[in-house]
Amino acid sequence: MSGARENVFPTRQNLQLVKGRLKGAQTGHSLLKKKVDALKKRFRTITSKIDEAKRKMGRIMQLAAFSLAEVNYSAGDISYQVQEAVSQATFRVGTKQENVSGVVLPSFEVKRDKSDGNGDFNLTGLGRGGQQVQKCREIYAKAVETLVELASLQTAFVILDEVIAMTSRRVNALEHILIPKLENTVSYINSELDEMDREEFYRLKKVQGKKQRDAEEEEEKRKKQDAHESEQSEDMLQTKDPDIVF
Repeated sequence: MSGARENVFPTRQNLQLVKGRLKGAQTGHSLLKKKVDALKKRFRTITSKIDEAKRKMGRIMQLAAFSLAEVNYSAGDISYQVQEAVSQATFRVGTKQENVSGVVLPSFEVKRDKSDGNGDFNLTGLGRGGQQVQKCREIYAKAVETLVELASLQTAFVILDEVIAMTSRRVNALEHILIPKLENTVSYINSELDEMDREEFYRLKKVQGKKQRDAEEEEEKRKKQDAHESEQSEDMLQTKDPDIVF
Protein backbone atom coordinates (compact mmCIF):
# COMPACT_ATOMS: atom_id res chain seq x y z
CA MET A 1 0.00 0.00 0.00
CA SER A 2 3.01 2.32 -0.23
CA GLY A 3 1.85 3.94 -3.50
CA ALA A 4 -1.94 3.71 -3.04
CA ARG A 5 -3.94 6.92 -2.86
CA GLU A 6 -7.48 8.13 -3.25
CA ASN A 7 -8.82 9.29 -6.59
CA VAL A 8 -9.50 12.97 -5.89
CA PHE A 9 -9.17 16.10 -7.97
CA PRO A 10 -6.15 18.12 -6.78
CA THR A 11 -7.70 21.27 -5.36
CA ARG A 12 -6.98 23.20 -2.21
CA GLN A 13 -10.44 22.40 -0.84
CA ASN A 14 -9.86 18.66 -1.30
CA LEU A 15 -6.43 19.10 0.29
CA GLN A 16 -8.01 20.55 3.44
CA LEU A 17 -10.62 17.77 3.52
CA VAL A 18 -8.01 15.02 3.18
CA LYS A 19 -5.82 16.66 5.82
CA GLY A 20 -8.80 16.71 8.20
CA ARG A 21 -9.44 13.02 7.57
CA LEU A 22 -5.76 12.27 8.08
CA LYS A 23 -5.76 14.13 11.40
CA GLY A 24 -8.85 12.20 12.52
CA ALA A 25 -7.31 8.88 11.48
CA GLN A 26 -4.10 9.64 13.39
CA THR A 27 -6.08 10.65 16.49
CA GLY A 28 -8.20 7.50 16.25
CA HIS A 29 -5.10 5.36 15.81
CA SER A 30 -3.54 6.88 18.93
CA LEU A 31 -6.69 6.31 21.01
CA LEU A 32 -7.15 2.74 19.77
CA LYS A 33 -3.48 2.01 20.46
CA LYS A 34 -3.89 3.19 24.05
CA LYS A 35 -7.07 1.13 24.35
CA VAL A 36 -5.29 -2.00 23.12
CA ASP A 37 -2.45 -1.43 25.58
CA ALA A 38 -4.91 -1.05 28.49
CA LEU A 39 -6.85 -4.15 27.43
CA LYS A 40 -3.67 -6.21 27.04
CA LYS A 41 -2.55 -5.16 30.51
CA ARG A 42 -5.89 -6.27 31.98
CA PHE A 43 -5.74 -9.43 29.84
CA ARG A 44 -2.37 -10.39 31.33
CA THR A 45 -3.70 -9.76 34.84
CA ILE A 46 -6.73 -11.97 34.19
CA THR A 47 -4.52 -14.68 32.69
CA SER A 48 -2.39 -14.82 35.82
CA LYS A 49 -5.53 -14.90 38.00
CA ILE A 50 -6.96 -17.75 35.93
CA ASP A 51 -3.78 -19.73 36.42
CA GLU A 52 -3.92 -19.16 40.18
CA ALA A 53 -7.66 -20.02 40.28
CA LYS A 54 -7.11 -23.27 38.37
CA ARG A 55 -4.31 -24.31 40.69
CA LYS A 56 -6.47 -23.42 43.69
CA MET A 57 -9.39 -25.33 42.17
CA GLY A 58 -7.22 -28.41 41.75
CA ARG A 59 -6.12 -28.33 45.38
CA ILE A 60 -9.65 -27.76 46.67
CA MET A 61 -11.13 -30.55 44.55
CA GLN A 62 -8.44 -32.90 45.81
CA LEU A 63 -9.31 -32.04 49.40
CA ALA A 64 -13.01 -32.34 48.59
CA ALA A 65 -12.53 -35.83 47.14
CA PHE A 66 -10.66 -36.99 50.25
CA SER A 67 -13.25 -35.38 52.51
CA LEU A 68 -16.11 -37.09 50.65
CA ALA A 69 -14.30 -40.41 50.96
CA GLU A 70 -14.05 -39.87 54.73
CA VAL A 71 -17.77 -39.07 54.91
CA ASN A 72 -18.66 -42.20 52.97
CA TYR A 73 -16.45 -44.24 55.29
CA SER A 74 -17.85 -42.83 58.53
CA ALA A 75 -21.47 -42.12 57.61
CA GLY A 76 -22.14 -44.13 54.51
CA ASP A 77 -24.07 -42.80 51.52
CA ILE A 78 -25.81 -39.60 52.63
CA SER A 79 -26.90 -38.35 49.22
CA TYR A 80 -30.59 -39.06 49.90
CA GLN A 81 -30.37 -37.26 53.26
CA VAL A 82 -28.82 -34.23 51.59
CA GLN A 83 -31.60 -34.11 49.01
CA GLU A 84 -34.27 -34.31 51.70
CA ALA A 85 -32.61 -31.67 53.89
CA VAL A 86 -32.34 -29.04 51.16
CA SER A 87 -35.30 -26.63 51.18
CA GLN A 88 -33.80 -23.67 49.36
CA ALA A 89 -30.65 -22.77 47.50
CA THR A 90 -27.66 -22.12 49.71
CA PHE A 91 -25.65 -20.49 46.92
CA ARG A 92 -26.90 -17.72 44.67
CA VAL A 93 -24.83 -16.20 41.89
CA GLY A 94 -25.12 -12.47 41.25
CA THR A 95 -23.71 -10.48 38.36
CA LYS A 96 -22.19 -7.05 38.05
CA GLN A 97 -20.45 -5.19 35.26
CA GLU A 98 -17.04 -3.60 35.02
CA ASN A 99 -16.02 -1.10 32.37
CA VAL A 100 -12.46 -1.45 31.08
CA SER A 101 -11.62 1.12 28.39
CA GLY A 102 -15.14 1.00 27.01
CA VAL A 103 -15.43 -2.80 27.21
CA VAL A 104 -18.08 -4.14 29.57
CA LEU A 105 -16.87 -7.22 31.44
CA PRO A 106 -19.39 -9.28 33.43
CA SER A 107 -18.34 -10.38 36.89
CA PHE A 108 -19.99 -13.13 38.94
CA GLU A 109 -20.13 -13.12 42.73
CA VAL A 110 -21.41 -15.77 45.15
CA LYS A 111 -24.03 -14.98 47.77
CA ARG A 112 -24.10 -17.79 50.34
CA ASP A 113 -26.77 -18.38 52.96
CA LYS A 114 -24.88 -20.04 55.84
CA SER A 115 -27.89 -20.31 58.14
CA ASP A 116 -29.58 -23.10 56.18
CA GLY A 117 -29.00 -26.65 57.45
CA ASN A 118 -25.98 -26.17 59.67
CA GLY A 119 -27.06 -28.78 62.24
CA ASP A 120 -28.90 -31.27 60.07
CA PHE A 121 -26.00 -33.73 59.96
CA ASN A 122 -24.48 -33.33 63.42
CA LEU A 123 -25.65 -36.77 64.54
CA THR A 124 -25.08 -38.57 61.28
CA GLY A 125 -22.97 -41.77 61.31
CA LEU A 126 -20.39 -42.87 63.85
CA GLY A 127 -17.00 -41.58 64.90
CA ARG A 128 -17.63 -37.88 64.44
CA GLY A 129 -19.52 -38.49 61.21
CA GLY A 130 -21.43 -35.22 61.57
CA GLN A 131 -18.18 -33.26 61.82
CA GLN A 132 -16.87 -34.98 58.69
CA VAL A 133 -20.03 -34.08 56.83
CA GLN A 134 -19.78 -30.45 57.94
CA LYS A 135 -16.11 -30.34 56.94
CA CYS A 136 -16.92 -31.83 53.54
CA ARG A 137 -19.69 -29.29 53.11
CA GLU A 138 -17.36 -26.36 53.80
CA ILE A 139 -14.74 -27.69 51.40
CA TYR A 140 -17.29 -28.09 48.61
CA ALA A 141 -18.60 -24.60 49.39
CA LYS A 142 -15.10 -23.24 48.82
CA ALA A 143 -14.95 -25.27 45.61
CA VAL A 144 -18.19 -23.69 44.38
CA GLU A 145 -16.92 -20.19 45.22
CA THR A 146 -13.65 -20.87 43.41
CA LEU A 147 -15.55 -22.29 40.44
CA VAL A 148 -17.71 -19.17 40.17
CA GLU A 149 -14.58 -17.00 40.40
CA LEU A 150 -12.95 -19.08 37.67
CA ALA A 151 -16.08 -18.78 35.50
CA SER A 152 -16.03 -15.00 35.92
CA LEU A 153 -12.36 -14.79 34.96
CA GLN A 154 -12.81 -17.14 32.03
CA THR A 155 -15.74 -15.12 30.67
CA ALA A 156 -13.74 -11.90 30.92
CA PHE A 157 -10.80 -13.69 29.27
CA VAL A 158 -12.91 -14.71 26.24
CA ILE A 159 -14.47 -11.25 25.85
CA LEU A 160 -11.13 -9.46 26.13
CA ASP A 161 -9.52 -11.86 23.66
CA GLU A 162 -12.18 -11.07 21.03
CA VAL A 163 -12.10 -7.31 21.68
CA ILE A 164 -8.28 -7.16 21.58
CA ALA A 165 -8.21 -9.06 18.29
CA MET A 166 -10.86 -6.79 16.75
CA THR A 167 -9.23 -3.58 18.02
CA SER A 168 -5.79 -4.74 16.88
CA ARG A 169 -7.19 -5.29 13.38
CA ARG A 170 -8.53 -1.75 13.40
CA VAL A 171 -5.20 -0.36 14.59
CA ASN A 172 -3.33 -2.27 11.88
CA ALA A 173 -5.82 -1.13 9.23
CA LEU A 174 -5.36 2.49 10.26
CA GLU A 175 -1.59 2.22 10.58
CA HIS A 176 -0.80 0.24 7.42
CA ILE A 177 -3.67 1.06 5.03
CA LEU A 178 -5.72 4.19 5.72
CA ILE A 179 -3.08 6.57 7.12
CA PRO A 180 -0.47 5.80 4.38
CA LYS A 181 -3.22 6.12 1.75
CA LEU A 182 -4.25 9.55 3.06
CA GLU A 183 -0.61 10.64 3.37
CA ASN A 184 0.01 9.62 -0.24
CA THR A 185 -3.12 11.52 -1.27
CA VAL A 186 -1.92 14.66 0.53
CA SER A 187 1.50 14.34 -1.12
CA TYR A 188 -0.12 13.86 -4.52
CA ILE A 189 -2.36 16.92 -4.13
CA ASN A 190 0.57 19.04 -2.91
CA SER A 191 2.74 17.95 -5.84
CA GLU A 192 -0.07 18.65 -8.31
CA LEU A 193 -0.76 22.06 -6.78
CA ASP A 194 2.95 22.90 -6.90
CA GLU A 195 3.05 21.84 -10.54
CA MET A 196 0.00 23.99 -11.28
CA ASP A 197 1.65 26.93 -9.52
CA ARG A 198 4.81 26.46 -11.57
CA GLU A 199 2.77 26.25 -14.77
CA GLU A 200 0.84 29.38 -13.82
CA PHE A 201 4.07 31.21 -12.97
CA TYR A 202 5.59 30.15 -16.30
CA ARG A 203 2.45 31.22 -18.18
CA LEU A 204 2.39 34.60 -16.46
CA LYS A 205 6.08 35.04 -17.16
CA LYS A 206 5.55 34.25 -20.85
CA VAL A 207 2.57 36.62 -21.02
CA GLN A 208 4.55 39.35 -19.29
CA GLY A 209 7.48 38.78 -21.64
CA LYS A 210 5.22 38.98 -24.70
CA LYS A 211 3.63 42.16 -23.41
CA GLN A 212 7.07 43.62 -22.81
CA ARG A 213 8.21 42.67 -26.34
CA ASP A 214 5.05 44.11 -27.82
CA ALA A 215 5.62 47.32 -25.90
CA GLU A 216 9.25 47.50 -27.07
CA GLU A 217 8.19 46.91 -30.66
CA GLU A 218 5.49 49.55 -30.38
CA GLU A 219 8.01 51.96 -28.88
CA GLU A 220 10.46 51.20 -31.70
CA LYS A 221 7.79 51.81 -34.31
CA ARG A 222 6.82 55.07 -32.66
CA LYS A 223 10.45 56.19 -32.58
CA LYS A 224 10.89 55.35 -36.25
CA GLN A 225 7.68 57.15 -37.14
CA ASP A 226 8.76 60.19 -35.15
CA ALA A 227 12.17 60.14 -36.83
CA HIS A 228 10.57 59.85 -40.27
CA GLU A 229 8.23 62.75 -39.57
CA SER A 230 11.15 64.81 -38.30
CA GLU A 231 13.14 64.14 -41.48
CA GLN A 232 10.20 65.14 -43.65
CA SER A 233 9.83 68.38 -41.72
CA GLU A 234 13.53 69.20 -42.14
CA ASP A 235 13.35 68.45 -45.89
CA MET A 236 10.42 70.81 -46.27
CA LEU A 237 12.29 73.56 -44.46
CA GLN A 238 15.44 73.13 -46.48
CA THR A 239 13.68 72.97 -49.85
CA LYS A 240 13.66 76.41 -51.69
CA ASP A 241 10.80 77.37 -53.83
CA PRO A 242 11.73 78.64 -57.38
CA ASP A 243 11.73 82.41 -57.83
CA ILE A 244 8.65 83.77 -59.42
CA VAL A 245 9.32 86.44 -62.08
CA PHE A 246 6.51 88.84 -62.79
